[in-house]
Amino acid sequence: MPETATAATPVASPVVEVLAQAVSALGGQQRDGQVQMASEVAEAMSEGRHLLVQAGTGTGKSLGYLVPAMLHDKRVVVATATLALQHQLVERDLPRLVEAVKDVRGVDTSYAVLKGRSNYACLHRIRAGVPDDQGTLVDVPTGSMAEKVLELRAWAEEETEAGGSGERDNAPRHTDREWRQVSVNHRECLGAAKCPFGAECFAELAKEKAQRSHLIVTNHSLLAIDAIEDVPMIPDYDTVVIDEAHELVQRVTQAATDELGASDIERAARRAGRWTDGDGDPAGDLEDAAGQLAEAFEATPPGRIDQMSTQLADALVLVRDAARACVSAFPRESGGEGEGDAGRTQAKGMVQEIFVNAERMAAGSDRDVLWLGEARDRFPARLHVAPLQVWGPMRDKLLTDKTVVFTSATLMLGGEFGAVATSLGLKPTERLGSQIATTDDETALPWKGLDVGSPFDYGQQSILYVARHLPQPGRDGLGQAQLDEICDLVDSLDGRTLGLFSSRRAAETAAEAVRTRLPHLTTLAQGDAQLPELAKQFVEDPHTCLFGTLSLWQGLDVPGDTCQLVIIDRIPFPRPDDPLMSARAKAADDRGGNGFMEVSATHAALLMAQGAGRLIRTTSDRGIVAVLDPRLETARYGRFLKASLPPMWSTTDPALVRQALKRLGQA
Repeated sequence: MPETATAATPVASPVVEVLAQAVSALGGQQRDGQVQMASEVAEAMSEGRHLLVQAGTGTGKSLGYLVPAMLHDKRVVVATATLALQHQLVERDLPRLVEAVKDVRGVDTSYAVLKGRSNYACLHRIRAGVPDDQGTLVDVPTGSMAEKVLELRAWAEEETEAGGSGERDNAPRHTDREWRQVSVNHRECLGAAKCPFGAECFAELAKEKAQRSHLIVTNHSLLAIDAIEDVPMIPDYDTVVIDEAHELVQRVTQAATDELGASDIERAARRAGRWTDGDGDPAGDLEDAAGQLAEAFEATPPGRIDQMSTQLADALVLVRDAARACVSAFPRESGGEGEGDAGRTQAKGMVQEIFVNAERMAAGSDRDVLWLGEARDRFPARLHVAPLQVWGPMRDKLLTDKTVVFTSATLMLGGEFGAVATSLGLKPTERLGSQIATTDDETALPWKGLDVGSPFDYGQQSILYVARHLPQPGRDGLGQAQLDEICDLVDSLDGRTLGLFSSRRAAETAAEAVRTRLPHLTTLAQGDAQLPELAKQFVEDPHTCLFGTLSLWQGLDVPGDTCQLVIIDRIPFPRPDDPLMSARAKAADDRGGNGFMEVSATHAALLMAQGAGRLIRTTSDRGIVAVLDPRLETARYGRFLKASLPPMWSTTDPALVRQALKRLGQA
């Protein structure tokens, strides 16, 4: 059963003492919330109880869990959602923490980073070549990307000589397509035993280091594959800390989502044709099945598929059976010619993937959601399948076996942990007002929710402005009233504005309006350049506005007076035609729940909390979050959404807000 906790002064303990040493080594200041978090995390690890910790920006939550993890007597895995946080942990926090605790008796300071195989350069692919469409190894790439691929190859060889990690994050700047020329996924890998370069393999060396380490830093996706998909990727561990836990459900869903296109099948068939033998033409049969699937796609309307047509069902069964026969037609490995050949391994892996995906889609399980993506320009239609929900597998395959600490700045939605806890696999409980009542459900897992607050005084540092006088947003994007409001707000502050929009079209429309009316300001829109370059410009010039979509809602950190106004154009509900979200909402309604609140409102609350969190990043920041959607004030669900935001001082008075912005601009 869940418990709730409020701030309290912890008793001095080894965790508190080591935390103080670590904070001092990092040149920081000890915070009450950080101390409480470290103590509670240590207790949860010791007792084997799940813990949800909401730690506001500025709390220093990384050390709040790293210190107890380092002192825990069993191996701990730390999983993050973003590369930025992973980089911070490995390049800054952990080395300094190790230095701070190196003299503490009995502490194992070993740690390692572990990522999916495709995140490491593959020496076999670099030295032996890349299979072409016929499966023949091509030594030197041609075309516009040849120079970059050669640069990546040279970098990988330098990494080998220097004992480097061979990780993609450390490589010269490149595109996804270029990186695929020097890496492999788990199906394409020959395996350390067969690969002539297995002893030097970056991915294998990373696994070996992780096996020797007390603390392993990885990502949500790899954790999901290891724990939920039953594919062993991480050495045995006792406890896992999931940072950026508000993103976990989405990341687990992504890891468990598959897709299938006719072109994938045709390509796999061409590759397989060189290697398969036996009766008939199994590769040719697979290519014919691809044609049948393409015809079924043409006869199927794009969108969610609740009831599969006979034509589509038959086509998927045909692809499944043809792929199975094709896999069986690959000759058995006997150590002879072709053994350990990258082209053969890749071809078989491609066909196996076709079989697995087609089998899952053909099964039509009520635990999955199936939808057909719309064909656009040069991109043909593709069939997608995703889990209807992930809380069941997470509870059964992760939470019942491991101790899990979830942490984020955004875990309390509507002022409570219940919505997030339920989505993560911790069973819901009956609630009586603000009290939590135990249930009779014996399968419910014990957990505790802890809000350690934030060092920021949101009531003094920030204002939440809801433009109640504006019309309700329509389907046609931003109207004239919204554009006028945006320009007036930006003009009052003379720049320093981050615009968070629900669509790329809305962001571009707003940017064009501001450029036209306020030409003395620099107005940037997502897509004008790469995000790091846009962020750099935004930081360097205070008379700048940056408008964009989802990646700005969660991935931008701009402390100081660079950003003193955050504009949110509308409540970010998922699109009504979103296949997965609409299916989850329907499932909630069908079981007697409220699909809108459980799915749509929860999704919007998380995004709004993350977006509003872009404003106050230090104790000296000041600013305003302006929401141009009056439903935040007028709709019944508005109270739930507002309770999910930082506790800012709230107003609907446009004149007051403009005056406040002018004072900020003058200051």
